[in-house]
Parts: sequence; C-alpha cells; structure tokens
Amino acid sequence: MTAMNTNPSLAGGIPAHGITESGPSLRRGRDHSAPSTASFTSPFVASYVGAVFMAACIMLWSVAAVARGAPESFADLAEKLSPAVVNISSTQMIEGGAGGLEPFEFPPGSPFEEFFREYRKRQKPNQPRKGMSLGSGFIIDAEGYIVTNNHVIAEAEEITVIFQDNTELKAEIVGRDAKTDLALLKVEAKKKLPAIKWGDSDLARVGDWVMAIGNPFGLGGSVTAGIISARARDINSGPYDDYIQTDASINRGNSGGPLFNMEGDVVGINTAIFSPSGGSVGIGFAIPSALAKAVVSQLREFGETRRGWLGVRIQGVTEEIAESLGLDEPKGALIAKVNEGEPAEKAGLVAGDVILSFDGKKVPNVRRLQRIVAETPIDKTVKVTVWRDEKEETFEVSIGQLEEFEKTADAAPGKPGADKETKKMTLASVGLSLSALTPELRKRFELSDEDQGVVIVGVDEQGFASERGMRAGDLIVEVNQVPVVTPEEVEAKIEDLVSKKRKIVLFLVERSGDRRFISVPLAEEE
Repeated sequence: MTAMNTNPSLAGGIPAHGITESGPSLRRGRDHSAPSTASFTSPFVASYVGAVFMAACIMLWSVAAVARGAPESFADLAEKLSPAVVNISSTQMIEGGAGGLEPFEFPPGSPFEEFFREYRKRQKPNQPRKGMSLGSGFIIDAEGYIVTNNHVIAEAEEITVIFQDNTELKAEIVGRDAKTDLALLKVEAKKKLPAIKWGDSDLARVGDWVMAIGNPFGLGGSVTAGIISARARDINSGPYDDYIQTDASINRGNSGGPLFNMEGDVVGINTAIFSPSGGSVGIGFAIPSALAKAVVSQLREFGETRRGWLGVRIQGVTEEIAESLGLDEPKGALIAKVNEGEPAEKAGLVAGDVILSFDGKKVPNVRRLQRIVAETPIDKTVKVTVWRDEKEETFEVSIGQLEEFEKTADAAPGKPGADKETKKMTLASVGLSLSALTPELRKRFELSDEDQGVVIVGVDEQGFASERGMRAGDLIVEVNQVPVVTPEEVEAKIEDLVSKKRKIVLFLVERSGDRRFISVPLAEEE
C-alpha cells in the first residue's frame, strides 16, 4: 500500500434522529412594580399574541427537526448493514523472490527485522511463491453480485469471499475496469444474500456524516466513522478521478468496501488514502456512487465497460488562453487535436475549439467533460456547443465507443508531407529560433515524415517561451489557431498580433506525438 494508492478503510457515522425540546418556562404572577398586563390587555390581543407565540415555536421546532447534530450511536446502522459487507481474499503466484508471506513490517533496527532478513536469505532464490491480497466488498444483489476494487483482485488466480457468518464461497469475475478501479464478482449461494442499495453521491455534502464497514489488516467486520471532508478530488490515479475525501479511518484491507450515508445507502467505494506512514492519517478517498453505479451496471450487462468517445485530445483553459481566445473567463475544455475519422472530426470540430457544453450539460473543466462523454450512450447524437472565432457555435456529434478506438488506435496511417526549405529565423518577442522541417532536422529531432509544422531549433533561456516549457525539437503546428509550415508564417502572425496590441500568442505545439496549446506573453517593444 503506497502513500496515495493505499487500500482504504471504511468509515462513516449516524446522526441522531431524536429532538430535544426545550420549551419556554412560563411564570404566572404579578409584578408589583408595574401594572399587570392582563389588567389592560383585551382578549383579542391576548389571543393574537398567543397565536404568534405558537407559530414561532412551530418554526423553531421545524428548524431543529431538519438540523442534524452529531450521531449518538452507529450501532443500529452497523448491525443492519454488516451482513452485506464481505471480506475478499485472492491468491496469485509471484515469480522470483524468497518464499513465504511477510504479513508484518518491523521498524529499522528491530531484532525481528534482522531475524526475517536471515530467514529470507535461506530461502531458494527465484522460487515462485504464492501471494495473498486482502480486501473488502459489498453485495448489491441477493443473487450474489459483489462490488470491490479492481486492485483487490488484480492478477488473482483464485478469489474467496468470506461472509459475516464465516461462510466462504469461491467467486468469479464478471467484469473489471482499471480506469475507475472497479470490479464486479459473482458467487453461487444456496440462499438469498443480504444486499444493500446505491445512494446518490451527488446529494452528499461536505460535512455530512458517513460510516463504513470493512476488512482492515484482515481483521474483518470493522466499523469506522467520519465526515465527508471534500468532494471532486483528483489524485491523478486515472482519467475519471472524482473522489469523495473522508476523514474516516482507511487502512490496508479496506479497499473495495462501502461508504454509507446516514440512510444506509452506499455513496462511495473506499479506494485509496494519502499517508506518509502507510496507515490512516484521516485523508481517505472513495469512488462516488454516481460514477461507480454506471460502471458496475455496464460490467454486469456486458462484462466490460462501454464508454462514449468523442475522438479529441483536450486540455484546460488558463486565464491567458481564455484572453487569447476572447473568452470572458477560463472555462470549458480546449481541443488540442482532433483524431482523423473519429466522431468529432465528422461533426466539424477542429483544434482550437473550446467545448462549453455537451449534451445540454455545462463543461466547467476537462475532468467534467471526460466523465460526461464517458457516460454518454454509444451512437447517441448530442449537441456540442463550442467557442470558435470569439462566438458560440453548436454541432451535432454521433458518439463513438472508446474501447473500439483503443483496439484500433495504432492502425490509422499518417499523412506524409513535403519538406520546405527556408532559412533559420529568430523571434526575439517570444525567445525562439525556428526553421522549416528538413531531412536533417527530422533525423536530429527524431521526427517522422508525417510530422508537419515549424520546428524549434533554439530557445532563449531568458525568454517567455522557455518559461512556458517550450524546447528545441518541439513542432509549432498552429499560431493562434492558424496552421503554419514556415517560420515566415509564424513571424507574420506574431507581427499581426503585436499590431493589434495583443499581449499573448497561442501556440499549438506537438511533442512526441502529443499536442498541447501553450500561451506565451509577447515581449513589449522598446
């Protein structure tokens, strides 16, 4: 278990549903220093005051009924849900290394550490050994369907599911998805199994109590509690990161276990922790149910995922890129490359378009677009609104399938182009030395015949381009969304921007087959 990819433990909590009423204490009697209110208050006024008082009490009681305080106990919820949470044990053969399992780690200098080091030396080297992985899971269907993390059963030769009553059943893999780290298992039971249902993670708020049950360190049936600390966390574990962060205790063996809300519904699947020590420090991450439910449904129906595919490479929109494109604020997803023959190209989308909405859903950033597209049904025609030439345009796109593209990604041929001879040119305004592509430069920078653009042959270390990460060997494909093939074209475009008093130039740069927009400030003329 690593610092960021450590198997998490389950955690959560139950808020108290009881309401303590503290009504006002009414004292009857007469204040001798002032005349009695009753002596000059009419029955009508007294009735009116009483009605207002009662209404105020009802309003206060309603507010108290809605607000939830700290939970008094998680016992009832834990007792109800525990039978549907299982322990998962998987075994696999590990090639090489000394034999035997090492369930414990000892601190440096420990006498036990020295003992086990000597023990390992006596083992036969390079002898295959059987490894074991422990994790958690939960039943989503009484027929025996169980959800867990993909890394819990990765490379498994045999998977055993252990229930609360210690019953053990062999499990088969129905489907798995490495991109979201989810897996669906199936066991054959002689009776209906207790199942739990999905909740809506989109309704979960930061500060809500959550509870989890899992198998930390193989102990089994452990209940932990906490709150939701944050939402939409990106921990760079995959393209669809959208984790719920919780301070519930997450440890090795808890991976794949459920994170419950106070209604007993699953709002997350515990997957990873951030920890310098390897143990829980109160920063755990769970896959939100809104994402997991859709993936698990596809695994159950098809045995694999079937994600939507647009056929573009995208990147975020910075403030400078937004300014260069005439956008009022950084938003959307900028298309850096459109794959030939894919849905986006067929619909008319081009590099430089900024996708603002997709199928009626706003696109605030790249991650949101990736998830929306992935969840879109295959072959569905959707409307895509983009920012182009400083105005909005809408296109209709028929969605493809990501998995089909991945199978044939290497089959698409490139387009060869002719080399263009020209002299070397230096552009002091951005700190670049440029040249058209020649056979010598293609060989020098390991560029193929299909690569087209203007090659960077030198970068001023004190210039703005260097600050933005541009380097020799990069290809400039476009300048402010206009294709270029000679240094003269680059120079002319930059001069045009300077004449218009623009402060930013937007380059589309290709490096090792990957394209990306880079915004570079223009040096002011002295």
